Amino acid sequence: MGRIVLLPHGTAGDVLPYIFLGRHLIARGHQVTMIWIESFRAAAERAGLRYVAMADGGFEDLLRDPRLWQPHEGLKLGFACAGRCVEPCLTAFFEDVARNGMPGLLVAPHANFAARLLREKFSIPLISVVLYPMAFVSAHEVPGGILAAFWLRLLPVFLRKWILSNVAPYDQFAMPYVRESCRIHGVPPPRNLHRAWWHSPDGALALFPAWYGRPQPDWPTNHLQWDFPLEDLSAEKPLSPELSTFLDAGEKPVVFTLGTGNHHARQFFATALELCSRLGCRGVFVTRDLSQIPENLPASVIAVSYAPFSALLQMSRVFVHHGGIGTLAQCFKAGLPQLIVHMAFDQPDNAERLERMGVGLGISIRKFDVKRALPLLRRCLEDAGMRQSAADYTGRLMRSRTSVGTLMEWIEHRMQPLQTL
Repeated sequence: MGRIVLLPHGTAGDVLPYIFLGRHLIARGHQVTMIWIESFRAAAERAGLRYVAMADGGFEDLLRDPRLWQPHEGLKLGFACAGRCVEPCLTAFFEDVARNGMPGLLVAPHANFAARLLREKFSIPLISVVLYPMAFVSAHEVPGGILAAFWLRLLPVFLRKWILSNVAPYDQFAMPYVRESCRIHGVPPPRNLHRAWWHSPDGALALFPAWYGRPQPDWPTNHLQWDFPLEDLSAEKPLSPELSTFLDAGEKPVVFTLGTGNHHARQFFATALELCSRLGCRGVFVTRDLSQIPENLPASVIAVSYAPFSALLQMSRVFVHHGGIGTLAQCFKAGLPQLIVHMAFDQPDNAERLERMGVGLGISIRKFDVKRALPLLRRCLEDAGMRQSAADYTGRLMRSRTSVGTLMEWIEHRMQPLQTL
């Protein structure tokens, strides 16, 4: 038995995979603590994890900043917030250590720079979790959505490698905070984050299947590629009676969401309502912030603050969403065509991948209006080939899944024995 600390960073789609890992590690007898902001405490504790809430470093304010969902501007703000979160995360970590002892393993994304600082200070093994292919920033498969992706793809691979290994435009927004924390805690600071601290030397865990993102020659050699976790808390939070009644009362609806962390979706839902009206289809609008929903919805449309997608999508026709990897994975499982309304981060790259696979279409949020979205949504509803491709990938998803035991053994192999300060 070992002690493991999970250190996610981000919104629900970023956190739920860590809850999935925590569930299975606990089932194997390990002590598991999660450290992140207060709003995820209930979900983690329902799954059986210990939870230590940290000060959010301005994360909740970041979610309310409309610039977060702009290409490149969002990455600047995101890196700055990740830098501000280093000290609050370290404070929470030491609080947990004082109660439960030093862990034998840390599990965190590359954006949690506190985790890497702890590895360097205490020599605790660290697994870097990679939730989507874009995070590997491969020169062999330049991801969509990164700065100058179109021009980089025109260059020979050797030149792409040089540029991507030497140009890190967003490091500067986190580095002042990282350097200061390194000074406080007596850790030599990295010369840059992207080259020195991006992926842990102890192991990188890719939580998406090879048929979605093929491994590339410049991925970390010490990595394991597994599958989509498909965690959505459906066991703890089933469909509400109101939503279940709506779903049973008519034809399968189209589901619309821009993600749990988006507070700027008012126009998106107004457009969604008009699309439902034009196409004569029923709709389910999902957003944590219900103030974004148009007033006086018709009986053919329902708005909910939460729904487990694993249950909802089984009773739906098409999913219109932001392109977050966890949302996309649930859609693969349900075998639905997808219309991705992408904004920033990994979303444009995910939209490109879906279009190449023939299971969905993509459109930028800046172009998402009734005139341009109507033919795309109609195609998702009516294209038999797209629907068959989506069903084919569902079969592939379920047939290719590697056992959870294999994943757990790989994680355990990197763990130190239980220890104390």
